[in-house]
Amino acid sequence: MKKIEVVAGIIYCKNQILCVQRPKNKLHYISEKFEFPGGKIEEGETKKEALHRELLEELNISTKIKSLFMTVVHEYPDFELTMHTFICEVETKELTLVEHIDQKWLTTEELKTLDWAAADIPIVNKLESNG
Repeated sequence: MKKIEVVAGIIYCKNQILCVQRPKNKLHYISEKFEFPGGKIEEGETKKEALHRELLEELNISTKIKSLFMTVVHEYPDFELTMHTFICEVETKELTLVEHIDQKWLTTEELKTLDWAAADIPIVNKLESNG
């Protein structure tokens, strides 16, 4: 099974967290699901460097990356995903959606109202229980 390693940001602006929606995809299990933004780590990058680059590319935002929140290993039907999530902060909610079709800023209590990608659900659960 193909293994993919990615980073994702749990981006706070005041007490709200950024949630972004994936576009339609031939892989039905991630099509139009919400996720924490991020992407693949390129060779030679640290996890934080990769996250900083991906957030600039996908959302045109620069974040203060604070600390590792948790790492999730999830087996999708076609690949195994290892996702390292980091707590991040931004001063403003202004961003540009490059790859995603929607965005929402929600409190931890509101996160469960979205249809999340399966790998992101353990993160939502931990955020909610830490709430």
